[in-house]
Amino acid sequence: MNYNFSDKIFYHIYALGMGGCDKRNNFSCPAGNFFEGLENELDRIKSLGCNAILIGPVFESTAHGYDTVDYYHIDRRLGNNEKFKHFSQVCHEKGFSVCLDAVFNHTGRDFFAFKDIQQNGENSQYKDWYLNLNFSRRSNLGDCFDYDGWAGCKDLVKLNVENTDVQNHLFGAVKFWIEAFGIDGLRLDAADVLSKKFLDNLGAFCRGIKSDFWLMGEVVHGDYSQWAMEGRIDSVTNYQIYKALWSSLNEQNFYELSYNLNREFGENDGIYRYSPLYTFVDNHDVDRIGSTLKNPQKHLYLLYALEFMIPGIPSIYYGSEWGIKGKRNSEGDYELRPCLPPFVSELPSFSVPDFDYAFLPDSIRFFSRLRKENIALQRGNYRQEYISNRQFAFWREYENQKILIIVNSDFQKANVCLNVPSGEYEDLGSGKKIHSNDLKGYNLDAASIVVLRRK
Repeated sequence: MNYNFSDKIFYHIYALGMGGCDKRNNFSCPAGNFFEGLENELDRIKSLGCNAILIGPVFESTAHGYDTVDYYHIDRRLGNNEKFKHFSQVCHEKGFSVCLDAVFNHTGRDFFAFKDIQQNGENSQYKDWYLNLNFSRRSNLGDCFDYDGWAGCKDLVKLNVENTDVQNHLFGAVKFWIEAFGIDGLRLDAADVLSKKFLDNLGAFCRGIKSDFWLMGEVVHGDYSQWAMEGRIDSVTNYQIYKALWSSLNEQNFYELSYNLNREFGENDGIYRYSPLYTFVDNHDVDRIGSTLKNPQKHLYLLYALEFMIPGIPSIYYGSEWGIKGKRNSEGDYELRPCLPPFVSELPSFSVPDFDYAFLPDSIRFFSRLRKENIALQRGNYRQEYISNRQFAFWREYENQKILIIVNSDFQKANVCLNVPSGEYEDLGSGKKIHSNDLKGYNLDAASIVVLRRK
């Protein structure tokens, strides 16, 4: 397993949204200036503690980025290859790893191979590039053949990724972006429906070029160990923990989070305890966490604290460090993917929180610093110490370093009794020294977290 990314803290950007790009590509507009604008944000992003950038689909596409038209060129609405090359260089100079969103399961209808099939039908040399083409009936979009679309969406045409020519085309693009632009990793869209054989081949190919290249797959349901395994891919999106994090706070029931953490990372039988999974509290496909939490003013602080303290590789979705809101609605996902500063002068009206969010960036900086300064929070084992509905304590341990995290989600003070190993502990927030005897009746402030390092 690739543990080189265990020290990463990601900043996740949906580029076409953040940059306020046109919703559809006219394939004739001049190169946009997204990367120049984002370059000016890198110091602010770095100040949050982030050292890795994950940029949502940037390859030429028809609309939202997941309907790829050209794997070898930057979407003109964002910029061009030269602009991205400069951006990647600046990122690396500032200490960022650069990862791109790669959509290998399907293409858009404007992809050259699909357009050739539209023109030449069964005589097309690309007819084997896609799955289940059927020339005996028309598609519901008027094509003279039918085909499979991802999740039934005919705008996203499913590739036959085990076809040698398809693999050569996709792997050639990966090699191009690694060698010419120095990218460090890929997020594989819809990895849960990509063939395991394809993922094995992709993993071997990438590591043959760059031994520490990182591959992370989008997997919503299932046994994550089917994907995150030696020789395949390094990590997957941890949707199970994502749900448990916010739900435990909303329902004031830490047993849900406790169950999932023990199941995944428990010291003896955690099924993913050797897998550095990708942890998030929101992304471009789910409601903003500022809209998901029932009491964001009280619980956003705790939510991010937990994300940075539990096992996994934490990420921040662009704009959520300000506590912005956004929900899916009948018009689509636009509220989840808004244009934000510096590309507009102020936040969109629908995303403005109804509380003071000024505390949040500094809180994230604090959690990032704790994680960077304590290897147990990056690679440590997980062990539960205490659980009740609204209070929760657990250990992160790596070699001789032992970190104890104690959380109170209640809106009033609480007292917990912890029978921990005797000795002195350092409160990493206040710097105060606490003796183990003090933890046998320890008072927690309302909606608070305490991080203790055993001396």
